[in-house]
Amino acid sequence: MSHRPIRILATAVLAVTMGVGAALAQQPKSGGTLRVYQRDSPASASIHEEATYSTNVPFMSLFNNLVMFKQDVPQNNDASIIPELATSWAWSADNLALTFKLRDGVKWHDGKPFTAADVKCTFDMLQEKGTEKFRKNPRKLWYQNVLDVVPNSATEVTFKLGRPQPSLLSLLASGYTPMYPCHATPAQQRTKPIGTGPFKLVEFKQNEVIRMVKNPDYWKPGRPYLDGIEMPIITNRSTAMLAFMAGKLDMTFPTEVTAPLMRDIKSQMPKAVCVFGPSNVNENLIVNREKPPFDNVDIRRAMALSLDRKAFIDILFEGQADIGGSLLPPPNGVWGMPESQMRDMLGYDPDIAKNRAAGRAIMEKLGYSATNRLKVKVSTRNIPAYRDPAVILIDHLKEIHIEGELDPVDTSLWFSKVARKDYSVGLNLTGNAVDDPDQTFYENFACKSERNYSEYCNPELEKLFDKQSSETNVEARKKLVWEIDRRIQDDVARPVILHIHAGTCWAPELRGFTQMVNSSYNGYRFEELWLDR
Repeated sequence: MSHRPIRILATAVLAVTMGVGAALAQQPKSGGTLRVYQRDSPASASIHEEATYSTNVPFMSLFNNLVMFKQDVPQNNDASIIPELATSWAWSADNLALTFKLRDGVKWHDGKPFTAADVKCTFDMLQEKGTEKFRKNPRKLWYQNVLDVVPNSATEVTFKLGRPQPSLLSLLASGYTPMYPCHATPAQQRTKPIGTGPFKLVEFKQNEVIRMVKNPDYWKPGRPYLDGIEMPIITNRSTAMLAFMAGKLDMTFPTEVTAPLMRDIKSQMPKAVCVFGPSNVNENLIVNREKPPFDNVDIRRAMALSLDRKAFIDILFEGQADIGGSLLPPPNGVWGMPESQMRDMLGYDPDIAKNRAAGRAIMEKLGYSATNRLKVKVSTRNIPAYRDPAVILIDHLKEIHIEGELDPVDTSLWFSKVARKDYSVGLNLTGNAVDDPDQTFYENFACKSERNYSEYCNPELEKLFDKQSSETNVEARKKLVWEIDRRIQDDVARPVILHIHAGTCWAPELRGFTQMVNSSYNGYRFEELWLDR
């Protein structure tokens, strides 16, 4: 049930391979300003408070994590985790404590020293234990198993856990887990953030531009190579692509290039380096289970039966996307369900006519018909990646007597709107910041998660979340994960339509960028990028 790129992907992979080979053969140069457009205006610069890579792409370069995924490895996995603000780590014999040795001499952008106290302050805010509070806290449940973060000295800190949790290192390596300073308030981090990263923020003008400059006191010798980064905010994708092809930009916004746009770019800029593939972002149907009549499970089941996943893929991605459950399917995904196990899930039977007939029968039993349609607004974020599939969703819902009206919502309002459940039906994109079941299950389907937009709550299934999380045997864990995912899909918790494929293009003079295949959130430290000019 996978639909994979052939010619375009092969060209892209060849171009990237050639680009990487050329980069390896040359010595990186210092200097220059990277110009990459920003697709929309992020609500704030505070990575911990936002839920979009419209925040990670520009602002990840301001910060550091304790550990991070190697920036030149496309697939994030345990083997690609390396030290950053930590120099090393060690588990206790019972796997209930994880201790980090910290890098000495690191300074925040304002010159104050980074210490273990800052690590504790960061996690006190994430766990809502401190006096300072985040306005939004979408990933609080990532760290619910962390009982305490204990500074042993200025350069050592220990995470104490309630149970073993092999995924903790991966969660800490995500671009969503930067360290924040004790001396900066959450409000300050939203507009004038202070980090320890390779770049410092100079300007953040909503709807206009984001500018960063090189951090001259960065702790890593010789990095970053770039003098700065300039990101004009261009919300019209066609306008942005024309600016790139005209040489006004060095790089497109990551994973924003569609297959047709990539053809246009390559025809006009044959030397451009482009890569097209998965990024662990899925399109999904969200339904507010608390709002009548969608509190009726039968209506939600009928909606799931209306979906023609292949049609979405053919129209939006020219056949170049994947069908899967909540986790990215293999081979790019580490934990996704095999194709052979998907067909029996609700709505995954490839016989679309049979599915829709069953969906119509459900709706007609409830009194709906071609002359008495259920009318609903279909809310979505007002950018092409959301609007385009929402239009197709509306068309599919007509097949089961539901008449939808598109309700586009500005980016600055979208995540707050769905988090407070101010919608009935929506088309959403869910990016999994870490390719690990803990991130996917707890963040999107746990009863108390801020990002559980559909109000799905199954306490018994949540016990299985904990069970798989503690399992150290990979194959045993996979079997648990697949069973959980099957139940999530059959419960119509948040029907996954498809896992998208998308592309990034950059000028041949730009070196050092790697598009990650199983996360669109972790690859923007930008300290290794350089311009061959």
